[in-house]
Amino acid sequence: MDAVTYPDEKVVDFIGKSIVPLKLSFDAKPMADDYNVKWTPTLITINGGGKEHHRTVGFLPPEELIPSLMLGIGKVHFDAERIGEALKYFENIVKEFPRSDSTAEALYFKGVSEYKNTHDAKPLKMAYERLQAEYPTSVWTKRAYPYRLL
Repeated sequence: MDAVTYPDEKVVDFIGKSIVPLKLSFDAKPMADDYNVKWTPTLITINGGGKEHHRTVGFLPPEELIPSLMLGIGKVHFDAERIGEALKYFENIVKEFPRSDSTAEALYFKGVSEYKNTHDAKPLKMAYERLQAEYPTSVWTKRAYPYRLL
């Protein structure tokens, strides 16, 4: 990723504005053990307290890295019950990166976040219907399957 992804202008800009990156060797002890890093590259999104919220293993091209990082940031907000902030990230992924491998998961969490915001089940069903239509083979469509009954 050092040769292709990290030097990409959009990646540099996104990282500079959005996260505090820390690059470690896979054998950097004790952190590699603390975060169970067994392969490189492993990208882990953690909160300020060091708690993991999102992980990817393996190479990501620039057009996949940004939505993956956005998903991680959204999950940090989601897990901290900052649902409005989480929604911004999930909605942006769905809008700006509709063909990304991260989009189905973002769409799922968008529906869950909207439900948590309103306690109305419609966003859950809408998330399933959109997942079924646009990402029928995604694991996130399968996870949303019960929402079809709402």
